[in-house]
Amino acid sequence: MSQHFNTDGRLNLEQQRKRAKELLARLKAQDSSATLSQAQWAIAKRLGFSSWPKLKAHVDAIDFAARHPDFAASDEARTTHWRCGNDIAHSLQLAGFKGRFQMLSDPLCMGPVRDLPTDDYQALRAAFISQAFALDQNEATRRLADEYLQLEALAHAEHSVLWCEADAYDQLFLIRALAGLERVPKKLELIEVDRIPGVQRFIGIGQLAPDLLAWLWPQRRMIDEQAVQLAKQTWAAYCDSAPIKWAQLAHGTHSALPFLAPALLRQLQELPGARDGLSLTERLTLSYLAEAGPKPAGRVFAELMAKREPLPFLGDMMFYALLRPLIDGAEPLLTETPAGLALTELGRAVLDGQAYWLEHASHERWVGGTRVTPGQPHWVIDANLHPLWRHP
Repeated sequence: MSQHFNTDGRLNLEQQRKRAKELLARLKAQDSSATLSQAQWAIAKRLGFSSWPKLKAHVDAIDFAARHPDFAASDEARTTHWRCGNDIAHSLQLAGFKGRFQMLSDPLCMGPVRDLPTDDYQALRAAFISQAFALDQNEATRRLADEYLQLEALAHAEHSVLWCEADAYDQLFLIRALAGLERVPKKLELIEVDRIPGVQRFIGIGQLAPDLLAWLWPQRRMIDEQAVQLAKQTWAAYCDSAPIKWAQLAHGTHSALPFLAPALLRQLQELPGARDGLSLTERLTLSYLAEAGPKPAGRVFAELMAKREPLPFLGDMMFYALLRPLIDGAEPLLTETPAGLALTELGRAVLDGQAYWLEHASHERWVGGTRVTPGQPHWVIDANLHPLWRHP
């Protein structure tokens, strides 16, 4: 029945009632004592609810938010909505939000992220973004400078709301935004979500219908001093050249920012694995191609996002940028064929643990402040997701 699952979060109660009746007919064919309430409970469970009344209450809440946008979207023109991309800008307008939209698009889950003076930091990031995404460096520099200048205003803004998911892209944006604050602003709020009832595979807020943004709005909470201090600590750890403190935070629990540790743990796995030298993204990619045969890069990305990636954090352009080091170079793991990407012989050997990727790679790689240079000693992640120092 997976074809009935939606992806934008909207649920039609009449459709679910119809599904329950259809299911009841099938259940009665197996057991004549089956009841409608049993079928309704089964439908609710498949959609992520513990009961049919909770499913109904959820649908009613979304319908109410859609019919009464002023009730849900009680922001004002002075409110600034912050996001790590522009994916919800239009939907906020459609849902009736009146505040202005601001974004920080710097993909902190990729490339070098170091604790440097402002000008040096922005130059470092602009150079990486320009190179990774084939953008004009002057344009990348200008856009980044403008976004970070706007972010500085967060400290003095009357009312700001950060919209975040539970993945590394969003959580790193969150700690970067909070780490720059000297003190907590008088009204800084957070909307944070890791799943949406009725959405089988929640990838991000950007996939949601405008109604759902209105539904999320009352769930925002105030950012407190504990969250700001945790963000400062985490930002320093992420920028460090050694991932020791970062790993300690990733293996902890943090009530001030409850989605932070899982995102940090997933991002830690972008460091080389001790067995094969592959990041988790690289390993998932090679594994899929080993099973399915040559596939276009877009199909590989779709497979990872839909099924294999445990905590989706990449956009398609980011994924393609991460693929290039596997394709380019004297000893590639992947080759581009008319049928799509295919494993090389070395790619199969690395995936099987018979060869170590960084003994053949030619591209330097950064994850946060941790630098990985082929042929040099470097940090790896062991089977228990703890960092180890590896000598070639």
